[in-house]
Amino acid sequence: MQMKIKLALVAAAALALVACGDKEEAAGGGDTMVVKIGHVGPTSGAIAHLGKDNENGGRMAIEELNAAGMTIGGKKVTFELLAEDDAADPKQGTAAAQKLVDAKVNGVIGHLNSGTTIPASSIYHDARLPQISPSATNPKYTRQGFDTTFRLVADDTQLGGTLGRYAIETLKGKTVAVIDDRTAYGQGVADEFEKGVTSAGGTLVAREFTNDKATDFNAILTSIKGKNPDVVFFGGMDAVAGPMLKQMKALGINAKFMGGDGICTAGLPALAGDGLADDMVYCAEAGGVDEAGKAAMDKFREDFKAKYGAEVQVYAPYVYDAVKLMADAMKRADSVDPAKYLPELAKTSGYQGVTGNISFDEKGDIKNGALTLMTYRGGQRSTLAVIR
Repeated sequence: MQMKIKLALVAAAALALVACGDKEEAAGGGDTMVVKIGHVGPTSGAIAHLGKDNENGGRMAIEELNAAGMTIGGKKVTFELLAEDDAADPKQGTAAAQKLVDAKVNGVIGHLNSGTTIPASSIYHDARLPQISPSATNPKYTRQGFDTTFRLVADDTQLGGTLGRYAIETLKGKTVAVIDDRTAYGQGVADEFEKGVTSAGGTLVAREFTNDKATDFNAILTSIKGKNPDVVFFGGMDAVAGPMLKQMKALGINAKFMGGDGICTAGLPALAGDGLADDMVYCAEAGGVDEAGKAAMDKFREDFKAKYGAEVQVYAPYVYDAVKLMADAMKRADSVDPAKYLPELAKTSGYQGVTGNISFDEKGDIKNGALTLMTYRGGQRSTLAVIR
């Protein structure tokens, strides 16, 4: 009996050693390890072109990191991008977030929309996973008290307010109509735009709303036409703004059309067709580089187009920088453990990316974030100014 007990103990010890060996190998035993970076964006649905743009920016950064080689904690690192689709839907966004947590990723880049980024952020925070959003602009994202949230672009307070003042002070509009798509992003940027208009002495003559999947705006636009506004602002994405512009033309609405970064894309001209006249649409990208950073950004755009056969839509450069910044924080901490590199990420100051100088404030927001004001001429975006 005693011999049987001893044999059983030996067998149990052997199984335990095998289990430990499996765990070590999965974590990257020996001299190499795989570091998994999660990315989430809408790669299906109406704004899939924007989600794929973001994902490609991440893949480009991963490939460059692996080509350059990096050693962290004495081990050679291979980075891997785990990409999930949230379809710009909050429920699918939280499911994607939980999937990445269960996959034990080392950090997350995303989401694209504020409406998916905000609910997902609590899941990452509970799992103590650093999250860098390259494009979510609703102020709430970084005002929840989460030490795991970071943002690489200016928020809606700056973006919407600047556009509101621009409508009155520069475009010389006096009356303004506002439409939003009822998402966290669309409603948030429209609210801030309205505040900017009011502060500059403009008058709001209509506030309407639609949804982010709508295609027929005739009732809303007919009502707005009767109020003859100088400017129509839309808080939402280009997939909705394009058809809206077509219907504005059909109804004979000649107001200037404005929107935030959601409409400020390379794809808007194709979506709007003949509804997009020169110097009719004005928008702002939450980001941008001044003259000193133009060469680096131009090279990124050229390399991106050569690699993927497509122009940068909006935020691929910010995803690219986010991936590389996360890897840099791991290098500074000499660890890929989120608990160990998170403090280094929070201390980021003066990191030079293709999108400019990156430093975070105490909330995880980028300091001195840039805005790029644009219009469309000849079916192409044309930069008016970069402001901070």
